[in-house]
Amino acid sequence: MPSSPPQSASAASPLADVTASDAALRRFLHGLPGVDAVGLEARAAALGTRSIKTTAKAYAIDLAISMIDLTTLEGADTPGKVRALSAKGVTPDPTDRDTPPVAALCVYPDMVAEARAAVAGSGVKVASVATAFPAGRAALPVKLADTRDAVAAGADEIDMVIDRGAFLAGRYLEVYEQIRAVRDVCGTARLKVIFETGELSTYDNIRRVSWLAMLAGADFVKTSTGKVAVNATPANTLLLMEAVRDFRRETGRQVGVKPAGGIRTSKDAIKYLVMVNETLGADWLSARWFRFGASSLLNDLLMQRQKLRTGYYSGPDYVTVD
Repeated sequence: MPSSPPQSASAASPLADVTASDAALRRFLHGLPGVDAVGLEARAAALGTRSIKTTAKAYAIDLAISMIDLTTLEGADTPGKVRALSAKGVTPDPTDRDTPPVAALCVYPDMVAEARAAVAGSGVKVASVATAFPAGRAALPVKLADTRDAVAAGADEIDMVIDRGAFLAGRYLEVYEQIRAVRDVCGTARLKVIFETGELSTYDNIRRVSWLAMLAGADFVKTSTGKVAVNATPANTLLLMEAVRDFRRETGRQVGVKPAGGIRTSKDAIKYLVMVNETLGADWLSARWFRFGASSLLNDLLMQRQKLRTGYYSGPDYVTVD
């Protein structure tokens, strides 16, 4: 059964007064420690040099497959494409039934019912982007209607986008209240909040928006939509990890992390898993708390998995082209 929606951190005693007013929220967000950009990037790069071999690599590949939100978010999406992608998510490698299924299918709201029917009984979740994805530029009633439609169609998870213009203009309480409103409409569906980190200009802004979203009740913080030039990077994902770690220390509530966009190879995915293990620990090493937003990553993981199993590569024709 889906978990109950989380309380916002304003209901938790350590941060009870933070969201009482726009001024209080601004003081809190601007009072967070500044980000050492050089140190952040150096640590992210160092974690990416760890060597993972043999059985550990096989374990990491299966774990990465189980953490994928297999995604199609194109204007040309059709019911047939969604059904085919759903079948691939449920049974990624028909020649090896030990291959784990993906975590979720991520689609537009009008495709949720199709995906829901296609994955029925498999355990694979259905996620839906909402709130005027990818720009997030719509009136709040429109965003809430978008979310309601997705939930009513059977979405287990909602991936919402923040209003980056409002955030960059310093209207923090407005962004907080929009996230809270969407969180309320989600009911038992889990809420992933997308920041579009490539548009936020500074690491300090990424840290601030991470805390803002968690204060508002986000179940996951997510880097990006995959629709801009700069999406997930090791450095901006490490910053999100540090934020959720510190938030749990402060409030006792655990929040997930989802890097999305530009993660295409097994090598890259394993680097992110090393980062999770080193920064957050085993508590986050599951699909409940860490996801990859990806479309092409699964193919490379399957080819690498087959190489470990058989000793040779079958090449790109071994997997479907999405």
